[in-house]
Amino acid sequence: MRFALITIIALLAGCADLSQYPIGQEPVVQVSPNDISDYPQMDGKVMTIAVYQFKDMTGQRKPSSGGASLSSAVTQGAEVWVIKALQDVGHGTWFEVVERVGLDNLVRERQLVRNTREVYEKNLADGPTPLKPMVFAGLILEGGIVGYDSSVATGGSGAKYLGLGVQQQYRVDTVTIVMRLVSVSTGKVLLSVATEKNIASHQTGADMFKFFDMGTKLVEAETGYSLNEPVNYAVRSAIEAGVIELINEGKNRQFWKFLVDPKAGG
Repeated sequence: MRFALITIIALLAGCADLSQYPIGQEPVVQVSPNDISDYPQMDGKVMTIAVYQFKDMTGQRKPSSGGASLSSAVTQGAEVWVIKALQDVGHGTWFEVVERVGLDNLVRERQLVRNTREVYEKNLADGPTPLKPMVFAGLILEGGIVGYDSSVATGGSGAKYLGLGVQQQYRVDTVTIVMRLVSVSTGKVLLSVATEKNIASHQTGADMFKFFDMGTKLVEAETGYSLNEPVNYAVRSAIEAGVIELINEGKNRQFWKFLVDPKAGG
């Protein structure tokens, strides 16, 4: 009898289904892992772009049931995903990214090369070999993570019968990013977009609280599991969606055009 009850509990936990709840919603612009690279190519010259920083502007700390956490809720290095998205979009036909996040290191290394050449190549007829000039950008991508809202949607369900129970809970957090494209020559903000991505978490569990042998023996058992979508993945998805939205906005304003228009079915 006891084994049968425990088996029922396990089956109840295994059959838990949260598909009816509004979790795992996609961002405004839906981006799958391959969309960013398979996006239509640009019909024109590759644009040189600089990314100095993509800051966490939320000031949020990681949620913790045990009190305040010292860890940030979102990544502090989101510019990594911005640079990656710019390099990958349309198989690299849209943007050429120049190094600006580590500009100080780059300048110091160039100075070291220059000093070394001046010492060891000073006797050459033409003097030390000059360094090639650094590539400058025509565009700057600015922006950051402006929102991290936890528990924007919560809920669950559960039931008990004769000491046997199963319950399900879910929570949805949302991360929001903004991007703007700035012209270096004029300082004008050419484009500005905002995208968001939901972060889904859910927990499923079952329990048994039962007396046996005329109420003289108590059996209690619990089982369960929880799943949490990584915040870093949500940030990356929102950034990739933002890059695609920037390109779409630029096309609508006739700043550029696709090599093959997706609406034409090519």
